[in-house]
Formats: sequence, structure tokens, C-alpha cells
Amino acid sequence: MSDPFHYTYPSPLAGYESHPPLPDDRAADGKSYVNPPNPQGLSSAYTRFVEPIDNGRRGGFDVHVYFNSNNPSEKIFAHELWSRIRYEFPELRIYQIWDRPIGPHVTAMFEVNLFTPAQFGAFVPWLVVNRGPLSALVHPNTGDDVRDHSQRATWLGKEVPVDLGLLKELIAGKRK
Repeated sequence: MSDPFHYTYPSPLAGYESHPPLPDDRAADGKSYVNPPNPQGLSSAYTRFVEPIDNGRRGGFDVHVYFNSNNPSEKIFAHELWSRIRYEFPELRIYQIWDRPIGPHVTAMFEVNLFTPAQFGAFVPWLVVNRGPLSALVHPNTGDDVRDHSQRATWLGKEVPVDLGLLKELIAGKRK
């Protein structure tokens, strides 16, 4: 069995080997660098998730918002946040609230799916400001669910354990 945290990473500069060296010139603020213009214009990452992130029906990113269902104030806050998200972002896919562990998620939670970079860019900063005491796992959907829930995961707030062993079993079809 392989360890999900040991992957070989391709160079982030693949495809840019023939580009001229970057300039060392500083911008007017004296701290940041002057970047050469991109001859193709804005990166396509502004309008489409990069490969291998799903740009289709599944959605590019899942956001799991976690709460302690034994803490009455957290539970109320989670339900209110869920409602607010439904009011403010009706175009997103928002699942039911689970007041108990479900699948590889070891605590209560609800899930939101993001389908475009614009939705990601609007929702994630909004959630950073409005999530209160709750934590959120933000992960891409690439088809490699174990890697997506571990190495590719981003956390807002305190990290909450995800049962990767159970996730592997679910993927293998051993548990439903």
C-alpha cells in the first residue's frame, strides 16, 4: 500500500523552459517585482479550473463545513450559516446538514460545491470572513479522492481529521 503523501511532482515550470529569464526590476512599491505581460492575455485559470480539476457536473471544488453537534451554540451557528449560504449563493449546490459523522467525515458537517473559478473566488473569501468558529475543508475534485482530501486539501480554521482509511474503503466499494 502506498503512502498518499508521497507523490512525484512535475516541475511547475513545465512548458515555460524556453521563456526568457524574468526581470529583477522592482515595482513602484519597492518590494514586489515587475512581471512581463502574458502574450496570451489573462490565464485561462480565471474562467476554467486547471487540469485535472473537474469542470463538469461534479464541480471543481467541495467545501465541507464542520461543526461540533454536541455544542449547542456551534450547532445553531452552523444551521444559520447553512441558511445564509443558501440565500446568498443560490447558484451553488448545497447539501443537507449532517448532525453526525458521515462517510470519512468524523464530525457533523454540510457540503457546498463550487463549479467555476468565479464561484470559488467569491465564496471562499466570503466563507473566510463569515465561518465564525467553524472549520472548513476546501478540496478539489480531480478523481483522486484520497489525494484531494489530504495532500491537495486546504483548511479554513482548525484542521479536522478525515478518515482516509474509510475513504479508501468507500472508494474500493467495501462500504456503502
